[in-house]
Amino acid sequence: MRLKLYVMIRVFIVDDHYIVVEGLRSLFNNEKNIEVVGYAMNAEGCLHFLALNATDVILMDINMPGKNGIQLCKEVKEKYPSVMVLALSTYNQDSYIRQMMENGASGYILKNTDKEELTEAIHSIYNGDKYLSFEVNKMIRSHPRDHQLPLLTRREKEVLAMVMEGYTTPEIAQKLFISEATVNSHRRNLLDKMQAKNTVSLIKIAIENKLV
Repeated sequence: MRLKLYVMIRVFIVDDHYIVVEGLRSLFNNEKNIEVVGYAMNAEGCLHFLALNATDVILMDINMPGKNGIQLCKEVKEKYPSVMVLALSTYNQDSYIRQMMENGASGYILKNTDKEELTEAIHSIYNGDKYLSFEVNKMIRSHPRDHQLPLLTRREKEVLAMVMEGYTTPEIAQKLFISEATVNSHRRNLLDKMQAKNTVSLIKIAIENKLV
């Protein structure tokens, strides 16, 4: 965990169950690096808050009245790409997990998690990493897509596209406003996910499978 000392992570909660909201707020009362800056019970309330307030991480439920979390996640990442989204749901189905990650979520954990894992997940995605709980990761691996295509996050697709265009790691870092270490991490993940030995084979697999 690479969380900087004395950094306060501003967390916003989106859940249509008030008891869940209150439980989460209570959970972080004494957490020195996490501050719950607000909550909303639907997508409209979330978007209104983000338009007026700074937020680092959103804990986002999926099942909500009106616009659901999958749709909201995509809209949030399009309008506020620096805001990290952590899906916190009771749904452990493969389709929900994949849709949230493809729409830009940085992590996905289930509501049966404990404080320790939830805190770790928040810290991880705040630092630019991805976080899938053990159960979620197991579900993803046990339900591969047709033709064994890997699940790529939004950021991984961006990095892959730039690798295919011939950009170097420093150039990618500069254009995406992320560190070179983060770019290298994404490149390693891409090689691992596509079982590619090097960049040349990575690009070949991406072209053959039309991943970007």
